Amino acid sequence: MRLIIFKQPIISIIAVLAVVSVYVVYSYLTTKVTLPVYNPSDFNPELVDKSLQGINKNHTVADFRLINQNGKLITQEDYLDKIYVTDFFFTRCPSICPIMTDNLIKIQEEFFDNDDIMLLSLSVTPIMDSVPVLREYADKKGVIDSKWNITTGDKKHIYELARKSYFAVVEEGDGGLQDFIHTPNFILVDKKKQIRGIYDGTDDDEILRLISDIRILLD
Repeated sequence: MRLIIFKQPIISIIAVLAVVSVYVVYSYLTTKVTLPVYNPSDFNPELVDKSLQGINKNHTVADFRLINQNGKLITQEDYLDKIYVTDFFFTRCPSICPIMTDNLIKIQEEFFDNDDIMLLSLSVTPIMDSVPVLREYADKKGVIDSKWNITTGDKKHIYELARKSYFAVVEEGDGGLQDFIHTPNFILVDKKKQIRGIYDGTDDDEILRLISDIRILLD
C-alpha cells in the first residue's frame, strides 16, 4: 500500500513534465522569426540625413522615378506588393560593384520563380550610365528584365533616395556635379516600403543572411 502511494506523485510529475515538454517544443516550432522594421533612429546617425535623425517610426521609402535598361520609366508602381533589394552602383566601377552585381545575380537565380521578389539598382553616375550603357551591362551580366531594373535618372533624385530613403551612404552632399557616393550596402525593402535589413553586398556570408531574411519575409 505504501508503495502505491509513493508512485502516484512521481507519475503525476512525469505527466506534467511531458505536457510541458510538448508545449515547449510546439512553441519553438510554431514561433515565427520576424525581422525588425528600420527607422532613421535605428541607423548610425552618420548614415541619416540631418532632417530625419531621431525619427523612430513610420519610415517608408519615398516614391521614385527612374529609367531602366530598356528606357522604361520605373516607379513604385512597378514594385507594388513586392519584396526587393536595392543597391547603388556604376557600370565603370572596377572594385566593389562587379562583386555586388555577381551577388545580386545569385539572388536573382535563387528567387527566379518567385514573382514577389525583385531587384533595383540605381546608378550613382547617371550621366555616364545612359540607357544603351545599362542595356549592354545588363546583357553582359545576365540580368532578367522582369526581375531586375538597372536604372539611371536625375542625379539629385538618386542621391536623395540614397541619403533620405535607403540610408545607404555616410557622406553628406547635395547631388551636385562634384557629389559622389560609393557604398557596398544592399537594402531589403518589404511590401509596405519599409526597410527590413542592411547587408554588405561584397560579403558571401551577408548574402546568405540576406537570402534567409527574404525567405522570412515571404513566410
